Amino acid sequence: MVPARDQLNERIGKFKEGLKRAGVKLTHQRLEIFREVAGAGDHPDAETIFRGVRERVPTVSLDTVYRTLWLLVDLGLISTLGTPQDRVRFDPNMKPHHHFVCTVCGTTMDFYCEDFDRLKVPEQVSGLGMVRATQVEVKGLCRRCMEKADSIESK
Repeated sequence: MVPARDQLNERIGKFKEGLKRAGVKLTHQRLEIFREVAGAGDHPDAETIFRGVRERVPTVSLDTVYRTLWLLVDLGLISTLGTPQDRVRFDPNMKPHHHFVCTVCGTTMDFYCEDFDRLKVPEQVSGLGMVRATQVEVKGLCRRCMEKADSIESK
């Protein structure tokens, strides 16, 4: 789901505050890269972000996009999703939330659920390390892929 304008502006404000707090310069390219992540509702990967930013900033390089995204991860301004074997997706939503992932097209969407927020982490997890955050990932077919499958079956 694409964020509303006020939600996008809130994310950009927090982004600018986070850079300032860390003593990192706000550049035009950094702002446009963050804007591309924050304005997308589908948790884009770096190549998708690069293509979007390049439409507005033709001189941006893929290397700059990757370096900026990892800087933002290090600063706690975005997070990553997915497994290392998959293309890493970037998430600007730092509020507690969960994900629906389409197993066909890979679309990833946020959803909120207080019941999931209250899930207790099993005690055996403490033996694995320190938990900093939890998220539930629900996998299935997105509405678009379901509609495609239905239209193929009805032929």
